[in-house]
Amino acid sequence: MDFNKNTLTYKDIIIFWLPLLATLIMMMAEAPFLAAVIARLSYPKFNLAAFGLAYSIAMFFESPIIMIMSASNALVKDKTSFIKLRNFTYALNAIITVLMLVLLIPPIFQFMMERIIGLHADISRITHIACMILILWPAAIGYRRFYQGILIRNNLTRKVSYGTVVRLTMMAVTALVFYIFFDIPGAHVGAAALSAGVLAEATASRYMVRKIVHQLQLGKVDAYHEKPLTYKEITRFYTPLASSSMLSLGIRPLVTFFMGRSRYPIESLAVLPVINGLIGIFFTFGWSFQDVGIALMGDKFKNFHKLKNFALALGLFATGALSVIAFAPLSTIWFHYISGLTRELTDFSLTPTRIIFIIPFLHVGVCFLQASLVAAKYTKAIIKSTGIEVAVITIFLSIGIFYFNMVGVIAAVLALLLGRFFSNVYLSIPVVRIIWRKG
Repeated sequence: MDFNKNTLTYKDIIIFWLPLLATLIMMMAEAPFLAAVIARLSYPKFNLAAFGLAYSIAMFFESPIIMIMSASNALVKDKTSFIKLRNFTYALNAIITVLMLVLLIPPIFQFMMERIIGLHADISRITHIACMILILWPAAIGYRRFYQGILIRNNLTRKVSYGTVVRLTMMAVTALVFYIFFDIPGAHVGAAALSAGVLAEATASRYMVRKIVHQLQLGKVDAYHEKPLTYKEITRFYTPLASSSMLSLGIRPLVTFFMGRSRYPIESLAVLPVINGLIGIFFTFGWSFQDVGIALMGDKFKNFHKLKNFALALGLFATGALSVIAFAPLSTIWFHYISGLTRELTDFSLTPTRIIFIIPFLHVGVCFLQASLVAAKYTKAIIKSTGIEVAVITIFLSIGIFYFNMVGVIAAVLALLLGRFFSNVYLSIPVVRIIWRKG
């Protein structure tokens, strides 16, 4: 369906969006499944710690390439743009892989893990091997997200979810085979399963996009009469996206640092990951909608208002669904019976959850505004908004914890809420200007 030539309906948006939402929901099962497998193998405490750290390191190296899906969604329109963005993606993948290899040089890795972070030598050794197993993870993520962006642009979002099914199936099979037939550390089982899953998904994505790629290479896709894309333009477009992704990664350790120096630090550090896990479920509504907005915006932003209305309804639904858990007996079921928190920690979790219940609405807002800016090829504002969000969080945590002596998790959720609010406010300004010009 060509959304530039047909009237976009809300039914079209739902059909386009649901497979992407399903993809993210399925991916959320990945970490709990692997943690459950590792917990049933030898030395679970050491291996869970090593796997978590190795996964975090892989995620850090993945962060510069993760936004390439939005870039290919927005930019790949003809043979020239396909080839140049593909080359850009491959080059960035190569750089990321080389940098990760440098970190994995044994003396460098040992210094970073044991001297800087203070890891036990045994955990450091297990983590090192797990990271080596994950060496292709960031590049595989970049490869498959590049091609997934092309699938999304061409109204093939269902194939993106098919790729996720392939990924989870391969991950589960790999984990179970190693669990049943081999005697190796659980962290290595988890890393092998992750690598096998994402490599299978990357292969499946490339296979599913083959017909579109063939048409692009033959020059049979409409170039929209735009001037040829250059590497300089790609770099200018993509650098703020990559920088924003990397900067966002710093929010979690930043919050952890401040909570460790607050009132009730242990309780705060214990419950915030569980609260984040709950909120993450409802964040999938925004994350999955971002590429929908990029793909369906249309020429001269013709579908902006319809997408805005859908985003508004989506945000209200996500926040409403979270409020049902936060303000009802379901909260005790979630925190105590499902998440396994003690009664004391369950009670400790309720107030911060009720404070932050509106954040899924703000998150959908940020994702929609970012999609609008990407569609307009104005990405500078995205990195600035992320910088503002980090600054607001830092300032509020500093004042709240060191001046007002607030409970750590309360200060954290208020800071996250305010940071996301000001990010929305800042992003709204250039979007309004763009709509004014387009209109």
